[in-house]
Amino acid sequence: MERKIIKTGDGSVTIHLPQWDEQYHSKHGAVQEAQHVFIKMGLNYFVEHKETAEIKILEIGFGTGLNAFITFLQLERVQRKISYTGVEAFPVESSEIEKLNYAEILSAEDKAEILTEMHKISWEKETEISENFRLQKKKMRFEAIEEKKAFHLIYFDAFGARVQPELWSEVLFKKMFEALMPGGVLVTYAAKGSVRRAMQAVGFVVERLPGPPGKREMLRAVKIINESC
Repeated sequence: MERKIIKTGDGSVTIHLPQWDEQYHSKHGAVQEAQHVFIKMGLNYFVEHKETAEIKILEIGFGTGLNAFITFLQLERVQRKISYTGVEAFPVESSEIEKLNYAEILSAEDKAEILTEMHKISWEKETEISENFRLQKKKMRFEAIEEKKAFHLIYFDAFGARVQPELWSEVLFKKMFEALMPGGVLVTYAAKGSVRRAMQAVGFVVERLPGPPGKREMLRAVKIINESC
């Protein structure tokens, strides 16, 4: 499938798939979307509401590494250890990684080598990126996830339901529900009614929230605290 690097509304780049008319991040701003959906509404929300020395995060769609990189940049602020698992069936190419300008847009040029390292580390092996940040990348399809009560927070950043509806089904959200610890949180840029209903059907308590630039709403889902779950 053809792939193109394009610039988004905030100056950061993303990967565009012309055949699907789909991209890895919002055309309105890749960095802005990640900061709003996954950091503000996900990580920050969790830190404000849950006390735990280490936050275990699962990302559905490691992709360009943007969400992992921005999460790493939050370490000093959140004052927690982070264990990050990124799942990706089709890793980005090295030629694409070289064109990612996230460190520049985030005014974190001194940390640019961290994003490069995240892409270079071996798959399936947990690696210490820093004293407080460990990363494991898993090369697999999302449907193959089998963890139970393993994560506090899920960044659900799969391609949209328009092009991959199977990734937004009750079957997959059931896996996400089971992968979260009681009280765990899932955030996604999506806001479709069918997605919200699929989340609710498997047990999530779901709320609509203001979306990132260019999108009216997004969803946050919480696994109710019930030890039988």
